Amino acid sequence: MTILVTGATGTVGRQIVAQLVERGAPVRALTRNPAAARLPGSVEVAYGDLTEPRSLTPALEGVTALHLITVGGNSYADYAPLQTGPEIVALAAKAGVRRVSVLGGWDETSVEEALRASDLGWTQLLCVEFMANAFEWAESIRDEGVVRVFGDHPGVVVHEADIAAVAVAALVEEGHAGRSYELTGPQALTPAERVRLIGEAVGRQIRFEELSADEYRASMRAAGESDELIEFAVQLGANPPAASSIVQPTVEQVIGRPARTFAQWAVEHADAFRR
Repeated sequence: MTILVTGATGTVGRQIVAQLVERGAPVRALTRNPAAARLPGSVEVAYGDLTEPRSLTPALEGVTALHLITVGGNSYADYAPLQTGPEIVALAAKAGVRRVSVLGGWDETSVEEALRASDLGWTQLLCVEFMANAFEWAESIRDEGVVRVFGDHPGVVVHEADIAAVAVAALVEEGHAGRSYELTGPQALTPAERVRLIGEAVGRQIRFEELSADEYRASMRAAGESDELIEFAVQLGANPPAASSIVQPTVEQVIGRPARTFAQWAVEHADAFRR
């Protein structure tokens, strides 16, 4: 049973690949740049671009399970939703794929819509925010010992390895088809609380500064972001969705152990925040 992982070089995709390898499953990793994939030697690396569905045909040969992302890039660094869902799903069905896990946002894309209309056994993974998003703070922590954030609201950030574990379960086990799983960590933590936990992990006090909306706009504008994205980010920071602070038991229900805490994540990645 060959399993094809799209977004295989991304934050969650790498975890899915690693966990499938641990299980001894035959893994094929899809990437637009196979030469730079840096994946385990046992993993077959294949070229493919989700924005060009016909490029997927060779990679889908012999595949019976498929992990999909819903954006145009190899990871969520590219936020453009895929418009090619119907073509991708049709190719998967033609290739003989039986199980699909799909990692998406709260707004469904053409990928989820196409899966719902298909006969494939799909499982939807919904996450408010990855713990790994804290890497965005690494440079300012290393250089200045400070994190500047707009909106200090609690969020149920989830460990990328837990997202991957649920995806792997959906890909290799029965009983997950047709399910939509809301995945969260075990606690709702504000950015200030996460910063404190990173400080404890690195053994250094880190200052937290909450930006005003205007300061946040200015910082994003200086980074070259579009006005549309800036206003979206400001609104999200000021009024996050209610689901962003509600802990769900889904991870433990699916994989049989509690979700990892942010404190665990901070210890695992402490070196990224050290000078």
